[in-house]
Amino acid sequence: MTSRCAWPKSPLDIIYHDEEWGVPVHDDRTLFEFLTLEGAQAGLSWSTVLNKREHYRKVFDDFDPKLVALYRDDKVASLMADAGIIRNRLKIASTINNAQRFLEVQKEFGSFDAYIWRFVDGQPIIHDWYSHAAIPAKTDISDRLSKDLKKRGFRFVGSTICYAMMQAIGMVNDHAANCFRYQELAKSSTD
Repeated sequence: MTSRCAWPKSPLDIIYHDEEWGVPVHDDRTLFEFLTLEGAQAGLSWSTVLNKREHYRKVFDDFDPKLVALYRDDKVASLMADAGIIRNRLKIASTINNAQRFLEVQKEFGSFDAYIWRFVDGQPIIHDWYSHAAIPAKTDISDRLSKDLKKRGFRFVGSTICYAMMQAIGMVNDHAANCFRYQELAKSSTD
């Protein structure tokens, strides 16, 4: 039997864990997607967000920050009426704001990828946790990332949200050391 991290329970969680979680992401659109979804998750379970992810892609223009940055009151009203997403006015407003800030970061650094990956010197940090309980909710690096994003005007980017995003986009490998994905991802980061 394949050993896997303890947290994925539903079929969608398992697919996400096995195929995406912890895989290094360098595509700006996907980075904006995770920035948005991790902020949307605040106070909720990741399973809730995963179940709404496809609809988020549809109503948020496939997470194109150039389009999301242009959203106005009529679009916000439409999103607030859409049961397919998390209908929280502050989270929706933060997504629009963050798209605008995201474009500023792209302009300054050439890409959001270049900006965010410098916090780990361009290489994933490989941990060797054997228990999900051992994984921290935040780290010094996520604290620094959160502080810098907030300074740049981003919202819903607390240190815990930033660390969850770092895990999702592969800046850290927080798969349990006995999980089959741990070795696969650790090997690919040294190739």
